[in-house]
Amino acid sequence: MMTPRVIIGGDANQQLIDFCREQCYQHLILVADQNTFAAAGQRVNAELTGAGFDIQNIVLDGAVVPDESTLLRVLIQANVADSAFLAVGAGTINDITRFVSFKTGRPFISIPTAPSVDGFTSSVAALVIGGVKLTTPAKPPQAVFANSQVLVNAPQPMISAGFGDLLGKSTSLADWKLGHLLWNEKYDAAIAARTANLLERCVPLAAAIGRRETQAVCELMDALAESGNCILDFGSSHPASGSEHHLSHFLELKLLREKRPAILHGLKVGLSALTIARMYENLSDISKPQAEALLDASTLPQIEAERSKIKLAYPGIADEIINSQQAFLNLAGSDFNQLKRRILENWDEIQEIAAGVIPSQQIAGLLSSAGAATQPVGLGLGDDEVQAAARYAHYLRPRFTICKLMKIFYPERF
Repeated sequence: MMTPRVIIGGDANQQLIDFCREQCYQHLILVADQNTFAAAGQRVNAELTGAGFDIQNIVLDGAVVPDESTLLRVLIQANVADSAFLAVGAGTINDITRFVSFKTGRPFISIPTAPSVDGFTSSVAALVIGGVKLTTPAKPPQAVFANSQVLVNAPQPMISAGFGDLLGKSTSLADWKLGHLLWNEKYDAAIAARTANLLERCVPLAAAIGRRETQAVCELMDALAESGNCILDFGSSHPASGSEHHLSHFLELKLLREKRPAILHGLKVGLSALTIARMYENLSDISKPQAEALLDASTLPQIEAERSKIKLAYPGIADEIINSQQAFLNLAGSDFNQLKRRILENWDEIQEIAAGVIPSQQIAGLLSSAGAATQPVGLGLGDDEVQAAARYAHYLRPRFTICKLMKIFYPERF
């Protein structure tokens, strides 16, 4: 796939006009919600119309959820023909638009209104289908045009959310290495290094991001776009999404199920990264002799008992979750013993992976500097809800993360 062009600056709208002319796009479908249309969509629409383009506006009202009804609404309203889509918004609007673009075979352009997520350039969409948070194939944008003034004027929680999403790469990279080492998951060291570099670039900017300094906010936006490119180049979300994202998705599904107000994805990821970093610190405290003793005593719970727990954690969607986890749930006998031997044989490397995670105390300080919550109550969540996510969220994806490793060590605790 072609890497999307990324433009961040004060002249982004003019460059958008030039790009549309270059691509010979005459008919454009602008997708936004009420807030993002007010923040940027109206001006984009006016400038494109003034430049001679034909624009159809689809402005979604209320709290927008990327579910079947919203996708169908956009598909029905869009006069596709020879149009190109413009996604004016943050993560949800871009996911809706990239999926509709994918299904209709039409190109789309991303116009971020906040540096809130890393998915602007990715080729997958995070959707809620049948009540389950799924990552589905979609289409990357041809280009991203982010107006620096719009980014800086975004609500502070959305800017903080972008930093939280980026900070989550510290634990996602560790999980990716762990899955490769113990579960034979595909891995790319060069892409992992690119993702690690994004952390090195943005971690020192936490306070400046919290102060909404233009250069720091634009640097964050650029790093988020590059993280999406890493997803695009690798072909899956492994470089940018690990157990911290699984916890976030678990909490999001719970909020949806209980009809509670949504919480920004990146804020949940940042808080979850703090939880996962503590888990890696606990792993670091286990010596090799202790690991051997724990593994010798470890037995996976009975399949039926574990299925019952999944049904309680995921009411209404448990069967799909269980089907996706057959490889792990059916571990027994020689396969389980082989996995335990592999863990012990690679203990030194596992400890190196754990040591590479940013310490939880530092993560808490960085989140605070960027204006993000460091306690569940700061997001309207209970400690028990985050604890439940730590126990059951790993079942959302068939990947091997720190949560699955800790479940092997402590079967009754996870």
